[in-house]
Amino acid sequence: MAPPMEVLIFDCDGVLVDSEAIAEAVLSERLAAWLPDLHADDELRRALGMTTEAILDHLAERSGHALPADALARIDAAIETRLAAELEAMVGVAAALDALDLPLAIVSNSSRRRVVASLANTGLDARLGDVPLFTAEQVVRPKPAPDVYLLAAKSLGVAPGACLVVEDSVSGASAARAAGMTVIGFTGASHIEPGHDDRLREAGVWQVLENMAELGTLVQRWRGERQAGC
Repeated sequence: MAPPMEVLIFDCDGVLVDSEAIAEAVLSERLAAWLPDLHADDELRRALGMTTEAILDHLAERSGHALPADALARIDAAIETRLAAELEAMVGVAAALDALDLPLAIVSNSSRRRVVASLANTGLDARLGDVPLFTAEQVVRPKPAPDVYLLAAKSLGVAPGACLVVEDSVSGASAARAAGMTVIGFTGASHIEPGHDDRLREAGVWQVLENMAELGTLVQRWRGERQAGC
């Protein structure tokens, strides 16, 4: 089978599923107790899109307190417990997926286990269970490095320039842009604060998307611009 000519790539957390607010709440609660000399909420906003391990390492370096040796395992377990009970698909994403007519992939900084569980918990596995999935576990440098996006393009047999990416974080958008891909910055998740659209534009996104109902229009516009440029 010939490789796809164009691919639409989704981040998972904060794009397909509305998970970031849940994860941030767990992190904020634990970090306030463990690293009381830091303003955890402010630090977490700046770290949006990074792996949990990277967030903990970054904050531990800035604090005069030490994290528990099993901090990552405890936070991951608490996040996954709450995701299993509370997680919902992003508003409008199921209908948006049904209307798309090009190959899809998922690129996430979360673990494969968490992404698979998130898709199952929200019912999105019925639409995305067979879609190629690439995670931070597969590369040495996760987002904001471009490695996982470059891995996806290589594995799919498609040029980075033929990939359109939907990302909610500056970290993720920067990673996809560094890989040579076009990025739509998504601002419709519950954790997004005012002004985030400007931060995404500064990171080089092509367009900002607030409502998943408009995704199909942007995809067609991107494809038309690519065709006109050929």
